[in-house]
Amino acid sequence: MADLLAVEDLRKSYDIGTPIETEILHGLSLRIRHGEFVALIGPSGSGKSTLLNIIGLLDRPTSGRLLIDGRDVTRMGDAELTRLRGETIGFVFQYHYLITAFTAAENVMMPLLVARGGRDDAMAARAAELLDWVGLARWRDNLASNMSGGQQQRVAVARALAMNPALVLADEPTGNLDSRSAETVFALMRDINRRNGTAFLFVTHNMGLAKRCDRTIEVIDGRIAA
Repeated sequence: MADLLAVEDLRKSYDIGTPIETEILHGLSLRIRHGEFVALIGPSGSGKSTLLNIIGLLDRPTSGRLLIDGRDVTRMGDAELTRLRGETIGFVFQYHYLITAFTAAENVMMPLLVARGGRDDAMAARAAELLDWVGLARWRDNLASNMSGGQQQRVAVARALAMNPALVLADEPTGNLDSRSAETVFALMRDINRRNGTAFLFVTHNMGLAKRCDRTIEVIDGRIAA
């Protein structure tokens, strides 16, 4: 498999040029191939969230390079980064961040609405397809506020897939769920990875789940430890 993501000697500092300048990431390098399911582990404060924000094109590194499909994104302008993020990367967070007054289908359609500027039949069909994938076809017209935590997180997974991204960044997506719901959401993402070839970077403190990923990257004190 070819590299989907390459991080090369990545550094990130805050308060640059001041007496309290602090470097959070210290020359990290890692690679993720197309179709891989990779766990990212490490203690709180290790730099995982900072790294995830940079990989997700929500923040810029101080130095180093980030390449997506061989394209050096550290040289891109904001508009190009925004477009690439929308087309290439999906996000699933610890909290689902659904719009509770919207239905499951409407929440799944949100990335498509933002990208295309209006609703059409193809969007509704895509939302229905994805909700079927995550086992929620019967609930597509339910308000998000009337769904369980596990169901809401499955809607969030479907929303992350709306634009058919090559990479999904999952930041503790099972952290707020009971063990049964956590298992359901993890198994769902693993199934999507195998069926659709979508790569996942799965941040977790659950070592049982991490061991079931293709491989594990451990970050400690802003450095790759293993």
